[in-house]
Amino acid sequence: MKIGIDISQLAYEKTGVANVLTGFVEGLINLDKENEYILFFSSLRREMKDLRFKIKDSNVTIKTFRMPPTLLDILWNKLHVLPIENLIGDIDVFISSDWTEPPTKKAKKATILYDLVVYKTPDETAAKIVETQKRKLYWTKKECDVILCISESTKRDAMEILGIAESKLRVVYPGIH
Repeated sequence: MKIGIDISQLAYEKTGVANVLTGFVEGLINLDKENEYILFFSSLRREMKDLRFKIKDSNVTIKTFRMPPTLLDILWNKLHVLPIENLIGDIDVFISSDWTEPPTKKAKKATILYDLVVYKTPDETAAKIVETQKRKLYWTKKECDVILCISESTKRDAMEILGIAESKLRVVYPGIH
C-alpha cells in the first residue's frame, strides 16, 4: 500500500503541531516496514531543517515543492482542485494535517485533528488562521474517511461542534519529541 502524508507543518519547528506530526510519522515509519510512504512537503521560504525521524528506509520518499501555504489554501481549501496525486503520484491513502485538505482522485483520506480552537475561541486566533482552518475543516468533515483526534477532548469537540459521527473519529495520542 502507498501512503501519502502531508508533513509541510515541519517547516514550523518547535511548534506543537510539528512535534505531534514528527512523533506520528516517526512512529509509523519505525513500526511499518511493509507499506510505502510518500511524504509531501511544501513551503515557499522554509525548509525542513530538522527531520528528526530517520529516512534511511527505502520505503520512504520525500517530495518537496516550493509553493506558499496561501496558494495551497486557495487551490485546496477554497477551489478544491488539483488532487494530491497530481503532485506525489498514485497513493492508496492520504493523511493531511493542519493547514490544507487536498482533494484526491481515488485515495482514501484521513486527517489529524489537533483542536477546534478556531470554533471555541476565534477571537484569540488570527482571522486568517480561523478562515483557513474553517475551510479545511469543511472538506475534512465532507471527505475524510477517518479523523485522527489527538485527545478524547478533541474527539468530543469534533462530534459536538462539527457534528462528525463518532464512527469516523479515532483517538491517537501523540508521541511528542
